[in-house]
Amino acid sequence: MDSFEFNKIAAAFLTTALVFIGIKELGNAIYHVEKPKQSAYKIEGVEEDKLTKTTVEKVEVKLAPITPMLASASIENGSKVFKKCAACHNVDKGGANKVGPALWGVVNRKVGGVEGFKYSAALSNYGKNWTYEELNGFLHKPLKYIKGTKMGFAGLKKDKDRADVIAYMNSKSDTPAPLK
Repeated sequence: MDSFEFNKIAAAFLTTALVFIGIKELGNAIYHVEKPKQSAYKIEGVEEDKLTKTTVEKVEVKLAPITPMLASASIENGSKVFKKCAACHNVDKGGANKVGPALWGVVNRKVGGVEGFKYSAALSNYGKNWTYEELNGFLHKPLKYIKGTKMGFAGLKKDKDRADVIAYMNSKSDTPAPLK
């Protein structure tokens, strides 16, 4: 290949690149989009400070104790709400782990205690048991309650739904704990 052929090929590539860049710049000039004053997607737990335009951590709302709510919890409604969890968790006796660990007998079990499931370091090192209150906090906002968990579920906002799910999961055990 002689130098004239090489120059033609190089010029073709450069011309093509300049045309694409020109089209992009022309499009940006014609269709200028202004940034919205308010974000369309809110990240929970973070709010924008209007004066300094920096993010500020919100004060976490203290959850009401779940134990008194368990007395009136509905296992039937809990099974319906649990369907949100069933894609990742199995609650049947002897059920296999899925994306998340099997939850048979989860109440009062050690956090990160299912054999054969690879937990995040955060859950493996947590060192507590799944009491009613621990389950309540975790099911409310898993990623905030135990930072570093792999569980990507947004959480259950309603106290009643959490109480119902906890009562349902408690019923899925050889020896269910008393609903105090």
